[in-house]
Amino acid sequence: MRIAEISSQDHHEPPSSSQSQSQSSDLLTKLESITTDIEHHSPESPLPQTLTTTLRHIIAQLSPLAPFHNSFNLQIWKLSYRLWNACVDLSNFVRSATSEVTEEHAKLRQVSADLLLIAVDVTGVPSPYFKCASFYYKTGMIWYELSRYDLASSCFEKATDLTAKVEVTSVTDREERRLLLDLNIARARTAWEVMDRNLAVNLLNRCKKVLFGIGENYIALANQYMCFGKSVLSKNDVVGVNEALKLMSEALELCEKGLGSVKKVEETVALKELRLKTLRFMAASHLQRDEFESVLKCVKVLRDGEKGENHPSSSVLAMKAWLGLGRYGEAEKELKGMVVNKGLPESVWVSAMESYLQAVGTSGAETAMGVFLGLLGRCNVSGGAAIRVVQRVVGDCVNGEGARVRVKVVGEFVSNDKVVALFSGEQAAKEQSGMHALLWNCAADHFRSKDYEVSAEMFEKSLLYVPHDLENRSLRAKGFRVLCLCYLGLSQLDRAQEYIDEAAKLEPNIACAFLKFKIYLLNNDHNGAITQVQAMPTCTDFTPEFLSLSAHEAIACRALPVAVDCLSRLLTFFSMGKPMPTTEVIVFRTLITILIQEPKNESEVLKYMKRAQTRFSDLGPERFFGTGEVGRRERNWFALNLWNIGLKSGQEKNYKLCGELFSICAEYYGITVDGEIEGNNLMVCKSLILAVSAMLAGEKLSMNPLLDNEVKEANELLERAGKILMTGSAKTHLVDDQTTTIEPQFYFIYTLSAYTLYTRLDDTESKQLLLIKNYANSKYCNPNHLLQIGLHASEGPRPNIEVVTFCLNTCISSLLSSSSPDYQTVALILRKLITITGFHKSNADNDGDDEDGVYGMYKKAYRIMVGLKAGEYPIEEGKWLAMTAWNRAALPLRLGQVVEAKKWMDMGFQLAGRVAGMDTYKSCMEDFVSGVEKKVQPQGHLIVGS
Repeated sequence: MRIAEISSQDHHEPPSSSQSQSQSSDLLTKLESITTDIEHHSPESPLPQTLTTTLRHIIAQLSPLAPFHNSFNLQIWKLSYRLWNACVDLSNFVRSATSEVTEEHAKLRQVSADLLLIAVDVTGVPSPYFKCASFYYKTGMIWYELSRYDLASSCFEKATDLTAKVEVTSVTDREERRLLLDLNIARARTAWEVMDRNLAVNLLNRCKKVLFGIGENYIALANQYMCFGKSVLSKNDVVGVNEALKLMSEALELCEKGLGSVKKVEETVALKELRLKTLRFMAASHLQRDEFESVLKCVKVLRDGEKGENHPSSSVLAMKAWLGLGRYGEAEKELKGMVVNKGLPESVWVSAMESYLQAVGTSGAETAMGVFLGLLGRCNVSGGAAIRVVQRVVGDCVNGEGARVRVKVVGEFVSNDKVVALFSGEQAAKEQSGMHALLWNCAADHFRSKDYEVSAEMFEKSLLYVPHDLENRSLRAKGFRVLCLCYLGLSQLDRAQEYIDEAAKLEPNIACAFLKFKIYLLNNDHNGAITQVQAMPTCTDFTPEFLSLSAHEAIACRALPVAVDCLSRLLTFFSMGKPMPTTEVIVFRTLITILIQEPKNESEVLKYMKRAQTRFSDLGPERFFGTGEVGRRERNWFALNLWNIGLKSGQEKNYKLCGELFSICAEYYGITVDGEIEGNNLMVCKSLILAVSAMLAGEKLSMNPLLDNEVKEANELLERAGKILMTGSAKTHLVDDQTTTIEPQFYFIYTLSAYTLYTRLDDTESKQLLLIKNYANSKYCNPNHLLQIGLHASEGPRPNIEVVTFCLNTCISSLLSSSSPDYQTVALILRKLITITGFHKSNADNDGDDEDGVYGMYKKAYRIMVGLKAGEYPIEEGKWLAMTAWNRAALPLRLGQVVEAKKWMDMGFQLAGRVAGMDTYKSCMEDFVSGVEKKVQPQGHLIVGS
């Protein structure tokens, strides 16, 4: 039942009926029994949860039976007080109770207050309403502490209703007066917690009516105004700052009024301190609103007091106000003035320094560090404070204006013996680690921005905060390694060497080995670098990735021999089953690419090409090269480079190497990758042909015959090429669906090589002739190529005259069938045929008109010349034909074979008639023939004489 309903009842009604009295007595007996049980309850065990419910049920039954006679009310009062005191005893014992247990006690206290409310109108108890209100106030405070603001507010409201029954002016008891104030303040605090700020401030304003000129009351109310103001100020918003200022002003006004009312010294001192505190918070409020002049006024009032206020925050507030006004000189004075204040809390002056540095920037760094060093001798400074100041100085100086100035100041600061001493000892281990991390991160930021000079300085300073013990040995080594990197970036190789040597002493590992390797590279000491690479696998933390990294560094430094050594060693790890940084084919490709860049490396290229061939033979093409288009691209890269190097070697007449390169090239082109039906047969065929051709060219150049096994190998290669040629599989499909076959010159080289190799076989001449006839009948035949074959067949220790004559005759026939014959070539072929035929056939075999003999050749030449324009047939060749035919008559003439001689003289005369510029020769010839005829006897014999 609500308090208003109880208070509206007439407590002076006649006593209830006997039945009501009996019922009331029974209920009171039950209450007394439960209260007794609570009084005897062990505080070590929790109260039954049903206890509160039972008590409330009894009170609900008892309330409608009121009013009671005075003696019954007094019994209720006694029970209420007994229950309250039992709750107090239990709560005092259970100091560390959980919130649930405390809440149960609060419920019992609530029951006690509600029970007292039933019998509040009692005679014989002084101020019964205030006593009941006190129960509700204290219960409400417990609910408030438990954050049950709804229940707390209900209690405070019931207490307020009870005190309202008494006229304020009639209240003389000091405790009752304080209860009136406390009730309003408690209600205001509860309203504030539920965000009803207007009601809270209104309730505080009501408190002004119940101060009664008591100093404690002024202090309590002013404190509450200030607490509300601080709460609003902490939200840090513009509207809140205005509200906070109003609340602070109220607190300040109360302090002023209180000082005018109170007489006690201790109350006066307390109000003055509260007044100063309020002024400081008002200054902070003005600072949040950027009202810097108002801040300075507040500080001036604080300092102009009786003793001159020297609170640490005053200097901070003044400094921040001067900073806001842009008057850095005055701000610096305030900052330096903090050094004199021995009682300055660390957090206060560190915050002041941060604000100063944030506003002034680089130019204030030196001042802040100087102030810090000054405070070291006066205040109890921790390593954490030094970290915060350094953090503010270096926090945003990377690539910023004045970065070097800041770093220089920080470097001098952190290397100061006093600062380093702050971090000594096991107690400061955490702060020491923090300072090291701060300096390290700053150095790392500069390192990433390639400012190696600043970075090196900061890394060096960070080492001051690494203990020289076994536990931090690895951290010191890490510092030396990174300093080595800094000096490498600055190209100070001697300094870099010093640091890496120190790191290696502390922690010899692969990182040290790699950095030493890099120093050798930068010093162009290739032998030293290679030696260092050899030592890398001995490191316990070695992984093949470091060889890959070393190769990249060597390539960047154009130290190609070193790169080759690194990659060569890397290749040995692929067969060990270890995780590798890249694929084997990429390592081979990179290695060969490097070798190709340098001259005279063809033999090395061949070595690694053979090594790669062994690997893909063992692994399978798809595991080595890859699958799909990637695999085909990799295979073609190797094959194409072999082809190009082979051509280059051939041009340089290094035929032995050339032959090996093209032989391997054929193997690469013949690989099938990812479902290909055949390899690139066209290129396989070409490579095989060029390989054999190079072997034969090398034989000719060195004049050393091929060994039997070499001849066998060449025959095998050529047979493979022949099969491809004969089956017509040396074709490749182009994009436009057209096909192309092997170029004619390759068929020619194949034929020429095969002809040469046939000289090593039995029944050579017939096989050679058949080979050439097959070539002549093929679509690849070319007169010029045929001429070369003929000329080749006429040379050497075992010329094949049949092949020669076949080639030359076929060639001349082909030329003459052309619409515009090349008579220069025709003439040369005729001369060659005449020479060969004359050498291999005796005159005795050429009696008569032998068309196949030498005379037939001259006769054929004459027929060709007939009908040609002057000069169309080469004049010099024509003269040669005429003169040699005429001279062939000399021997028969001496032997008296006039007819034979006459035949050759007629041929020479006829040929001379077809050659321009031989008129004089013709006259001489006619005269000579006439003279010969006159000397011949009628019997037909030549007269030998004059």
